[in-house]
Amino acid sequence: MKLWQKNITSLKEVETFTVGRDREFDLMLASFDVVGNIAHAEMLATIDLLTNEEKDLLIAELKKIYATIQNGSFKIQDDVEDVHSQVEFLLTEKLGDIGKKIHSARSRNDQVLVDIKLYLRNEIEQTVIAVQEFFNLLIEKSEQYKDILLPGYTHLQIAMPSSFGLWLGAYAESLVDDLNVLKSAYEVVNKNPLGSAAGYGSSFPINRTLTTNLLGFADLNYNVVYAQMGRGKAERITAMGLANIAETLAKLSMDACLYLSQNFSFISFPPQLTTGSSIMPHKKNPDVFELIRGYCNRLKALPNEVMMMTTNLPSGYHRELQLLKEHLFPAFTTLRNCIEMAGLMLSNMQVKEDIVEDDKYKYIFSVEEVNKLVLQGIPFRDAYKQVGLAIEAGNFSYSTKVHHTHEGSLGNLCNDKIVTNMQKTIHSFDFETYHIAIDKLVK
Repeated sequence: MKLWQKNITSLKEVETFTVGRDREFDLMLASFDVVGNIAHAEMLATIDLLTNEEKDLLIAELKKIYATIQNGSFKIQDDVEDVHSQVEFLLTEKLGDIGKKIHSARSRNDQVLVDIKLYLRNEIEQTVIAVQEFFNLLIEKSEQYKDILLPGYTHLQIAMPSSFGLWLGAYAESLVDDLNVLKSAYEVVNKNPLGSAAGYGSSFPINRTLTTNLLGFADLNYNVVYAQMGRGKAERITAMGLANIAETLAKLSMDACLYLSQNFSFISFPPQLTTGSSIMPHKKNPDVFELIRGYCNRLKALPNEVMMMTTNLPSGYHRELQLLKEHLFPAFTTLRNCIEMAGLMLSNMQVKEDIVEDDKYKYIFSVEEVNKLVLQGIPFRDAYKQVGLAIEAGNFSYSTKVHHTHEGSLGNLCNDKIVTNMQKTIHSFDFETYHIAIDKLVK
């Protein structure tokens, strides 16, 4: 059954090709489709396209459908094109002509748009929760290991003293910026496209502000043509938000792979968190981090995939936009799985103490020795040359004790400031507003 079908049936091959994997991904949209239908029914009653009795019957039935989605018994029948058709079919099956009225003043285009935005809004929230938990772990471990030094690197050459606290805190602060980018995506997503119909509005006197408030959106997509043009754009911006988090995880994973290797031996993990070799009995491979790195590198390609699928499309709806779901929807689960596994690994990470006491790391203290001379009144360039000549002559002397006090340095991580910035960012999402609105609709 198709909402658009009249008397001509599509060739089976055409139907199979055009529907594609829609049923599979539409199941993820089912609860959001019902919520959008409830808000739409409420609005239709205010403009006399539904009587109050019809509205109440529709909403009661929609809430029953919502319950089946929540308990996992909802299905999209094989002969039904998508979730929107399935919900309307169930309403019509129960309520007859009243069920058919639910599609008044609406197109499947804006129905899909609102479903996707409600879905993305929810998935962004779940991602923020996962990032926040991982952030808290990074801060905890940063504080725990803040006094244990390790070499810092530039160009993969030993450079200057760092610490586990500095290393882990860096990734914590990176996540703050990542969530700020995701917040921008959330602001794009959290606007109501419902009422744009096929992209050109409706001759009915619909109340789009009402559905905006009912669905807990922060604002409208006002221009109805732009509401349709936003399809693909919202997905691309969201994908970029996910890609930034993925970049942080991928870089952390690469560090962990290096630091676990015998050539570094900075960190270790319980045997059950690493894998062995079928031939080499000594191996403890960082497979979890390698897979996180691989998955996250793939996620970094997601914005480009979305962009390429929408390249050169004119305004209005085009069928290839449905393919975006296949790329974007699974990305949320993949990213959150990676965050969860990274958290498992770091929770069980052991760090090696006294790393920098090894003579091979002595030159990371060269700048420390230069700075000591500067503090004695020697011009920096002269001090630099003096230490450099000592290194070349093989008589460089140094101390492994460091005393850094400026903001964000070894001795002053400013983790409290980073935590404050993260809390401010998370609070700015204001998920509570939409939760209150949706709860009113479905309960």
